Amino acid sequence: MMETETLKDFYSRVQGDTGSLSAINTGQGHFNMFRRTASHQQTPFIRRDYYKITLVHGQGIIHYADRSVAIDGPTLVFSGVAEPSSCEAVSARQEGWVCLFSPEFMASRHHQSVLQDYPYFRPNGEHIIILSDEQYLSYLAIFEKMASELAAAYHFKYGLIRSYLNVVMYEALKIGPPLLSPQSINAAARITTRFLQLLEQQFPVDSPIYGLRLKTAADYAMNLSVHINHLNRSVKEATGKTTTRHIAERILLEAQALLKHSDWNVNQIAAALGFEEAAYFVNFFRKKTGKPPGRSRSLVEG
Repeated sequence: MMETETLKDFYSRVQGDTGSLSAINTGQGHFNMFRRTASHQQTPFIRRDYYKITLVHGQGIIHYADRSVAIDGPTLVFSGVAEPSSCEAVSARQEGWVCLFSPEFMASRHHQSVLQDYPYFRPNGEHIIILSDEQYLSYLAIFEKMASELAAAYHFKYGLIRSYLNVVMYEALKIGPPLLSPQSINAAARITTRFLQLLEQQFPVDSPIYGLRLKTAADYAMNLSVHINHLNRSVKEATGKTTTRHIAERILLEAQALLKHSDWNVNQIAAALGFEEAAYFVNFFRKKTGKPPGRSRSLVEG
């Protein structure tokens, strides 16, 4: 099964010990920052149980299960807990900041829903925002304020850091396209948000024996206690995609990640993703990608 890196694993990999894990933010959750000049040239392709926001100035490549994205210049990168990824530095000069934090760090009365609802942390979505030089300098000032607060000794500094994180996240929504329409606080958007949250709760799949619990649009409608027609209309109105397409795209993303970074065979992956027969999974994968899953795995291994 694909590895999930914990914060403890991160500090062990990057610093050789876990001292910073207990030394930083021993109250609610965990927060820390690093200058990118001290970053590794390539991070492993893994899932994480923590969130990461990276302010990049330099050339690099972000690898996802289904694509790789080249970066050349000022960029903001959001890494959530669900979608595996890897960052490869290309140019020798790498500037900017990396801030990482646990879900609990933002789980206060005022911030508890911001992570699960935030578009740039959702899997199979947009995670990379190209910045102008002016926007980069503006973000750089915010990150440096967070670093200054982190080094301070007063008790309430983490509350201010949470506020700066919110500024980073909401300013990003002004630059990039939002997931939902501007009039998103309506019935269609609310049921769509509940559906997308429930969809994401099915992943990652960690056992070929206990696979997906919810497989179809009807399954999700029943779990959400709404009529399937209402769910389908709401999701289509809010996102422009059908409920079935959202489910299929998320299953495909998980299939690509498992093929690329697990030792499960095709039969095990098919069972884990809710396919009664491996042949159904092979047909699904071929229809979506143009090649069978075995071919995808051989290309990775080759």
